[in-house]
Amino acid sequence: MPIATDIDRRHLARAIELAEQGRGRVSPNPLVGAVLTLDGETIAEGFHRELGAAHAEVEAIRVASAGDLSAATLYVSLEPCCHHGRTPPCTDAIRQAGIGRVVVGSDDPSERASGRGLGILRDDGVEVVIADGELAARARLQNQPFRKLARTGRPWVLFKAAMTLDGKVATRGGDSKWISGEDSRLRAHQWRAECDAVAVGIGTALADDPLLTARVDGAVRQPRRVVFDSLARLPLEARLVHDARRIPLTIVVSRAAPRAATDALEAHGVDVIVAPGENEPARVRSALAQLGAAGVGSILLEGGPRLAGTFLDAREIDELRLFIAPLVLGGRTARDPLEGEGVETIADAVRATALECERVGDDLLISARMREW
Repeated sequence: MPIATDIDRRHLARAIELAEQGRGRVSPNPLVGAVLTLDGETIAEGFHRELGAAHAEVEAIRVASAGDLSAATLYVSLEPCCHHGRTPPCTDAIRQAGIGRVVVGSDDPSERASGRGLGILRDDGVEVVIADGELAARARLQNQPFRKLARTGRPWVLFKAAMTLDGKVATRGGDSKWISGEDSRLRAHQWRAECDAVAVGIGTALADDPLLTARVDGAVRQPRRVVFDSLARLPLEARLVHDARRIPLTIVVSRAAPRAATDALEAHGVDVIVAPGENEPARVRSALAQLGAAGVGSILLEGGPRLAGTFLDAREIDELRLFIAPLVLGGRTARDPLEGEGVETIADAVRATALECERVGDDLLISARMREW
């Protein structure tokens, strides 16, 4: 099998960097970047700019225009697609351009791909190189929402919380504004802009009457708002409902929700999902499967503690990002970030696979990846 060279790694790193420019714009499609070189020099670049637009490979080939590309190498962060979707197959464009060599950062785990595109290229005489090591890991991590949705049919879930040094997210009286600083809150709004949906529990929705919008410069879309509300208690006067025809709002209810309440919400433009299951974790998994089927590839879970604990019990939190503020609250009844049932023993605990720390204003941001897809 051909092995990537140092020059390959440099150009592939650039392709991964280019792919980031599509974040928050292309879901449920993956982030993809491409670099086209000839004699080791870059002659064209491209990335997937928005859903329905040309894919990265096609964009790079277009920029390169005509010419003999048989000696060219195409670097692409993700395996080229080989199926008709919103756009034609990228493998067709590569073959028609006569490109002789392709270096790929990571596989596409979706059922319609999963190595098929690479096989098509090899059968057509194209030399295919698959990266390994650190670059391959970067390419995979870049598309965790796409990869989880492709493998499980459920969205990737990012849990965000702001807590004090003693691990509290609210005082004994329920006050939580503001534990984190302004810089941290701005970062959270950026995450909203990058995710397909933002989810809260009915307790948070009733207490805060939030908008759950991404209030940050450069946001090209607003996330779907999702409220887990088993008995459909969200009032029609809530700000979330008021904006439901402009910004999508989904309410997740149980079979016990009154029909009159769900009908009234639907009449106001709210999407209602009925999530069956024998317990709360099962209902969370059911809701996620239905959201995934609707094209939601990533969810920013913002609480409250009961809902977050249920997601943890369901093993559906893929990453945690915790802002630790330089505050101490104390109090036996002050709120913890995660409730739910939890585990009986330390041996049963969910262990992070990777940790990162970053200073954000006066706060410390801890990012914990719980698994890799």
